[in-house]
Amino acid sequence: MAAIVTPLGARNPLCTTIRKAIQKGLRTDDGLVVAEGFHLLEEAHRSRCPIETVIGTEAALQNWPALEHSHPSTRIFSVDPVTFATFSTTDTPQGILALVRLPEWTLADLLRFPALVVLLDGLQDPGNAGAVVRSAEAFGASGVVFLKGSASPYHPKTLRAAAGSLFRIPFLTAPELPEFEFPVYATAKAGAEPIDGIDWRNSCGIVIGSEGRGVRPEILAACQPVTIPTETVESLNAAVAAGILLYEVRRQRNRP
Repeated sequence: MAAIVTPLGARNPLCTTIRKAIQKGLRTDDGLVVAEGFHLLEEAHRSRCPIETVIGTEAALQNWPALEHSHPSTRIFSVDPVTFATFSTTDTPQGILALVRLPEWTLADLLRFPALVVLLDGLQDPGNAGAVVRSAEAFGASGVVFLKGSASPYHPKTLRAAAGSLFRIPFLTAPELPEFEFPVYATAKAGAEPIDGIDWRNSCGIVIGSEGRGVRPEILAACQPVTIPTETVESLNAAVAAGILLYEVRRQRNRP
């Protein structure tokens, strides 16, 4: 059965809803995220996240491999390229986006044993936040917590940088550091234990701070500080630091 594609005008309330969600970096009032581009559509499908609506230009919809095999409940709309440009958060839009329903997670979902919870503290750049989430999934983290001041996990740029990981890895937003029954480590610039001197094989949490100010003092005071030894440079990009830390945890946990 051929998919039904309905034309959508620029002033349709659905267009307004999408623009509002993008501008605020939040979900729609119906709890959906805006996932832009062919890759995220494929990742949402692969992750079995419900794709409730697809909007694209006629050219993009014709190039969408799943068009003729989309779920019967998925609404599909076409818009002109000018209208789509008002949605896009990329310099070179692919002309297609979807409204996707992410899984709902609880703190218990993040604590798979041995837990490895990554906490973002004031990491405001959506690209960096998404890259950390992608590394977290790649190295086997059990979940991610977005603390106060961090980029929204629902921002289209965060979703794009995470490259599909936010469709799968458990995550939460929280105003402050949750209470855990295991140690939580935080990255610090100096005077801390090098990461290869820590036994990472048991459950733990890792706090990644912003590149400008690092981890907030009140958060750092509740954690055990660790540092990544470097030469000549004082600090690393937050996503790079997270990747190095997570690799060290994975390396130790995979040892016989």
